[in-house]
Amino acid sequence: MSGSLVERGRAAHPVAELTLTGDLARPARLTVPDLLAWPQHRVRVSFECVTSGVQHHGFEGPLLYDVLSAAGPAFDPARRKDRLRFLIAVTGADGHHALLSWAEIDPDFAGAPVLLATGIDDTPLDHAGPQLVLPQDRCGARHISGISAIRVGGGYPSWM
Repeated sequence: MSGSLVERGRAAHPVAELTLTGDLARPARLTVPDLLAWPQHRVRVSFECVTSGVQHHGFEGPLLYDVLSAAGPAFDPARRKDRLRFLIAVTGADGHHALLSWAEIDPDFAGAPVLLATGIDDTPLDHAGPQLVLPQDRCGARHISGISAIRVGGGYPSWM
């Protein structure tokens, strides 16, 4: 029998990881334990689900703004309000996607308290991966479970 019980346990339940990429000075690979290094915020959220009615949950985790700011978005200081052209694409392990603008999370603009949840209802998300939580969204359509990737881009989409 090879490998210790601890090693086999890790293989059976690996810690989920997300990648931060795009126009960043410090792209990164982060786990839920890594996200615990930022100040943790708690929110109670109610989502109106068409199929299952109203869902109530408590989430905790760092602000998306804090995590992305630490990654060093490549804002051009010579361009007035350059950060307003930045978009944030979030992808879940199940293929679910959401798109946010930098202005939504920036305290100088909308300042929405968007979380990268490290826990839900007092349950850690180490193995499932962090969740994108937008408390201001009534239906929770941009809620992403098991985030696998976040890409920050400083260009307008080609259709604009």
